[in-house]
Amino acid sequence: MICVALPGLAISTDQGQLTGHGLEGFYRAGRRVLSRCQVRVAGREPLAVQARMTSADRARFIGTLRVTPHGGPDPDIVVERTRSADGTELITLHSAAARPLRLPVEVALGTDLADLGAIASGTVGPELAASVHDCGLRWSCAAGASSVTADPPPADAIASAGLLRWDFDVPPGGTVRVELRVRLDGAGPVRAVGRAATGPLATAQATGDDPRVRALLAASVADLQALLVRDPAHPADTHLAAGAPWRCGLAPADALVAARMTLPLGTRLAVGTLRTLARTQITAPGPRCGMIPGPRRDAGAHLPPGCTGTEATLLFPVLLAEARRWGLPDHETEELLPAAERCLAWLRTTVGEGPYVSDPQPGGPVRCETQAYAHRAALLGADLLDACGRPGGDGLREWSRKLRATFRRDFWIDDPGGGRPAAARTPDGRPLPHLCATAVHLLDTGLLGGGAHAPGLLDRVQTEQLARLLGSPVMDSGWGLRGLGAKEVGYNPFGHRSGAVRVHETAIAVAGLAAAGYEKEGAALLRGVLAAAEAFGHRLPEMYAGEQRGDGTAPLPHPAACRPAATSAAAGVLLLNTLAGVRPDAPAGTVTLRPLRGAPLGEIGLTGLRVAGAPFSVRVSRLGLAMVEEAADGLQLGV
Repeated sequence: MICVALPGLAISTDQGQLTGHGLEGFYRAGRRVLSRCQVRVAGREPLAVQARMTSADRARFIGTLRVTPHGGPDPDIVVERTRSADGTELITLHSAAARPLRLPVEVALGTDLADLGAIASGTVGPELAASVHDCGLRWSCAAGASSVTADPPPADAIASAGLLRWDFDVPPGGTVRVELRVRLDGAGPVRAVGRAATGPLATAQATGDDPRVRALLAASVADLQALLVRDPAHPADTHLAAGAPWRCGLAPADALVAARMTLPLGTRLAVGTLRTLARTQITAPGPRCGMIPGPRRDAGAHLPPGCTGTEATLLFPVLLAEARRWGLPDHETEELLPAAERCLAWLRTTVGEGPYVSDPQPGGPVRCETQAYAHRAALLGADLLDACGRPGGDGLREWSRKLRATFRRDFWIDDPGGGRPAAARTPDGRPLPHLCATAVHLLDTGLLGGGAHAPGLLDRVQTEQLARLLGSPVMDSGWGLRGLGAKEVGYNPFGHRSGAVRVHETAIAVAGLAAAGYEKEGAALLRGVLAAAEAFGHRLPEMYAGEQRGDGTAPLPHPAACRPAATSAAAGVLLLNTLAGVRPDAPAGTVTLRPLRGAPLGEIGLTGLRVAGAPFSVRVSRLGLAMVEEAADGLQLGV
């Protein structure tokens, strides 16, 4: 159970006690400031009876005790613990005893002040020695110091045992409370960006026949708010951390993907992410000029690691172009346009006279999804350049036409089943025939003016065959889209690039299939993800096992997955927007609605979205008819 309000985390098991084992503890900026917090009442630990997340940053644990002798089987003390990512824990004792009680309460505390990376690799040392400090205890080492203070102050603080003690007189039916505050020396209180009144994300809500849509959107927005991080040098700019607990820093490609999928919640996150990454862009002359730097990422058993910097560089102009369609003001578009132009210039320089972008540069394989990123960046980038009166659009479109012609020939593998796109071409030109979820990016073509989508790299027949493959049991696990087809060599249902369900790729598949007109296949994947979300308490992890769904089964968690994860939380927004089919063109003053005609979840309503800088609400009937219920003044319904 992970409570998140970055830079704060609190990680617990469903037993409530923090024992210091595994990842348990309170964290601040990646350091464990408290690893052990064990409560005993009248010398005994409470019996855990319930644990649940009450919000993205808070968990509530209930335990019971029977302290009255000869009182029968019923507990007479309820111990409630509310644990928050900001470093606070409220311990409340409720008495149901018929007589006054004198309850001794002990809290055993400890920490190793270990770094999260050391904990993950199992290289942490023993607990540190404590000292009595203020109204609690303090620990220190070369890496820093942390402390716990208690309100009310304890009657005894025993440093050698790491123990705080109280003796409470509790009247019949009475309640007593202890609040613990955990702090890292030199750090102020956690002020979560998402809880600020001026947060960048609209707090949209969903209603409908299927109650899961309300729960999914609520959890998605809450998790996105919990993962928001400010640029330390430019506090007005926010972006999303990749996920907790492993990836609480900036991952450029993930941040851009998540910001793009959350455009229905406004453009403030997009502009903050773009500004932050523009400051990292390579501007020195050379082959990398214009790139947004990013680390290598494992690509599974069949391909070498890819460069997330390539993905981020191609996503940058796409996010800017689509944010403008959703209502990004002209002056902010103009401010970020030079960085987008440098990304597009890098693309043209990198491909030279050839049609393809290899990844990583130079000499890497030519990946299917990289060509999809590049094609989309070129078309949306050309549209952006034209709209802003900048040159270069015609050259990008011409290159895109050549890429479409060569891709349809070089990347399509004919077979008796109707063919498939190659996952990649090796540097010597051999196609890799593995059926991968990365092919969904061929369907994600991007938003142009008037609610139209850009053309894709596949022709109509090839697109139909890809839709059939994605909807087959080989790829659709019943919980979402497998990363690698179940019949492929090297398939592993837990492989994070070779069989596991990656939520954001499934959401992209649903949106792409719907846009291409293959709603049956898209609706099946949508239902699978919703079923998985329900099993995960509507907080979708980064990935989970691609085991086939069956009667009485549940999706299997991946032990290394982030949960929450920015792209998975943002995927919830994309999935629900796909149901409504909202396609704005704020510069033209129009919004087009393309809902799923089959209304696979019945009636659905989305309120509190943002289009053209104003609240936007839409409702889709059980017949698949959409109606705007709230919109900016002057915004017209497109054809």
